Formats: sequence, C-alpha cells, structure tokens
Amino acid sequence: MRVIVVGSGAGGATVARELQSNGFEVSILEAGSPFKPFTRNISWSEPLRRWGLLGGEGNFRHLFPHMNMLRSSADLLLVRGLTTGGSTVLSCGNIVRTHRGLGEIGLDLTPEFQELEDKIHPKPFPQERWRPLTSKMYHVSLEMGLKPQPTPKAVDPHLCVSCGLCEVGCHRGARWDSRRFLSEATNQGATLHTNCKVEKVILEKDTVKGVEINQQGKKKSLKADLVVLSAGGIGTPQILKNSGLKVENRLWADIVLTLGGVVPRARQLEEPPMVWFTEHENYILSPYLDILSHFFHKPWRKVSVKDRVGLMVKLADTEKGAVYEDGTVEKDITPHDNECFDEAVSLAKEIMMGAGVSEPLVNGMYNGGHLGGTVPLKKGDVSLMKPSWLPDGLWVADLSLVPRSQGMPTILLTAALALKVAREIIRQYEKI
Repeated sequence: MRVIVVGSGAGGATVARELQSNGFEVSILEAGSPFKPFTRNISWSEPLRRWGLLGGEGNFRHLFPHMNMLRSSADLLLVRGLTTGGSTVLSCGNIVRTHRGLGEIGLDLTPEFQELEDKIHPKPFPQERWRPLTSKMYHVSLEMGLKPQPTPKAVDPHLCVSCGLCEVGCHRGARWDSRRFLSEATNQGATLHTNCKVEKVILEKDTVKGVEINQQGKKKSLKADLVVLSAGGIGTPQILKNSGLKVENRLWADIVLTLGGVVPRARQLEEPPMVWFTEHENYILSPYLDILSHFFHKPWRKVSVKDRVGLMVKLADTEKGAVYEDGTVEKDITPHDNECFDEAVSLAKEIMMGAGVSEPLVNGMYNGGHLGGTVPLKKGDVSLMKPSWLPDGLWVADLSLVPRSQGMPTILLTAALALKVAREIIRQYEKI
C-alpha cells in the first residue's frame, strides 16, 4: 500500500518509520532543502548587530534559510523549520511529557511517551556544566518554593561543546532530531524527496488519491493510497484548505517572551538552553538566551552576548488565530495572554533579581515556534485518531491535532501523537 507522508519533522519522521517497518511503501515529501547546521561563531556579527545593520528578522533567512519566519501580527513572530527534520533540528532538544487538554478528549499517550523515551533516552544535562548564574537562578527558584526541575534533554553531554546554539542546528551531532527516524525509515526502503512542496490533496468521491506537488517550479501529481499530513500547524491546514476542505480558524503557538538582564561575563550562551524549568498553571519559566531578541530586538541591542542573561516565559496561549490558503497567518496576543505574561514576568524578575541580576530588566520579542491546534481532535475522534470530517485515506499526524496550547516543549508530544496515528493506520489497513 502506497503512503505519502508530508513533512519530515517529529510527526512525519515517526509516522514514516513506523509505517515503512510494517510493510507500507512510504514516500516522504519535504518542502525544504536538506538540513545544514549553522557553523559560524556569532561574534563576527556583534558590531553589525549593535548598530542595527543586520536589519529586521527577515534578513535572518540569508544567514539561515532553514528557519522560516512570518509575522502574524505587529507584535508576534512565528517560527518554523522548513528542512529535513522540520523544527526538531531547530530545537533545544527538550523531551518532556505534556498533555494539556488531552484528558478532556479522553486521549492517553502514556504508552507512546514511554516507548519513545526508551528509544531516545533523554536525560538532564549535567549540573556541573551549568553556568554559575543559571545554577544561582535555579537555587533561588528552589528557595521560592517553585519546584524547579532539570529538563530531560536528548543531548549527549560527551559530544556537546556547550556552544548554546542548539536552535540553529547541532553541528556536533550531540542533539537528537527526527532525521534519525528518517534515516531508519529510508534504510528500510522509504524514499525521501526534498524541495517538494505539497500544494493540495487529490480527492475523488471523498477519497484520497494522491497529492499535487510543486518541486522546484515544476508541478505534477503523485498517486497514493493514503496521505498523512505532518506539515505542522501552518502547513497542514493550508494544504487542507487548498484541497477544498473546510478547516476551522484557530491556532496556538506556545508564545515565548524572554526577560533580558545584564551580568558582566555571565556567558549564558555557553550551555544548552533551558537546562531547568519551573511549571505553572499557564506557563513555564526557564533559563534561555533568546537569539532572535539578541539579534533583532532594539532594546537588547547594546549588550554583548557575553553579558546577556535571559529567563524565558513559555506561555500556553489562547487558541485564537487563522491560517489561510496562501500560507499567511493571523494571530495576535490576546488580553488573557497579556495577563498571564504580566504574572509570569513578575515572577521571572523576582528570580533574576534574587540571583543578583540588577534592574533594568527588559522584555524581549514575542515569538512562537510550537504551532498547533488547527485540526483538533474531538472526543469522538480519539478511538480512530482522526478528525471525523477528513476524507477516507487522509490522516493528520502533527501538533495540528492537539486542541489546546501546551506552554511546554512539544517534540515528545508530536512524536507520540504520530506514533499512535501510525499504529491506528496499521490496525485498519494491515489486512488490505
């Protein structure tokens, strides 16, 4: 049975690996080019950055074309990976169980979480390699009763050189990303096609027949018995809408705001980001030097990266937004989001000041890189792991299925969803 998997991130790679190993003939279509990590030392850019000569964040694509950025409003920048490995190659490598809103629809991913953890082997990064200020903020959080916990990471400390640039690709191969699952799939016979953008699904009498693609300017149709969309919270609904299917307008992004401070020679970049976190009702706090804010946020411009200190707020935002047929996105920060940010930033200030970071503390730029909720599962959908309105033979396996924002790392959640979807596909079609 021929299957087209659209996307090669945590969702697509997991589905492809599972289906190919169970006798399906899998083709993986990735819109981006093969991934190449950023290998330059960022110190060369410091003079240009301080004088504002790097321009806006749109210029980042010239330095790092795999990182796709788009403004969904004047205040919010959305980021995703368009390359082999999707957004996993641009991640901090955090492997954390998160299930906000899943209990409400009756979805339990515990077996899938465990299976993937046994495969990836996440562990906290050794505390003796944390920067001193990071350790100090951790202990302040502990004294405040915030119960900070070291973050389980898919990072091999023996290979990691503590460059702090996880989000522009690990050139040492220390951090796990979904290309490892892709390799397993292709080694078993799956085919991977890059620079291959799927524009829509081909349907006949409410049954999938394949996809229409644009590969380097050439359009053509590819036949398949099944199609699995794992193109992410923007790509998946865009394809569905272009296929004439009605997708409700909603989107969450786990919006990030980093509170920036200054401590001479803090050198926070010389450790992996987010080595610990505190969990709250609507957000987490975690040490994080926000590269986007460092490069492009004017209030952060005059401070050297060696002296910059950041404490991140990652918010479970309101699921309000829209993705359109042309790929444009409309999403803003709601009044409720702002209320939650005010609470979180106040707590972050208390932690930073308690650790010796002096005022003024300055907010970074709002950005979101966990994009989901655009094709949400309902309670009645969970038994088949598929929204009931999707045509026969068409599946979704990415964060689009998750109804609510998480405010947490989501790689493990995405892979677990995809694994459960793949197992359901196998159950339904293994005898055909």
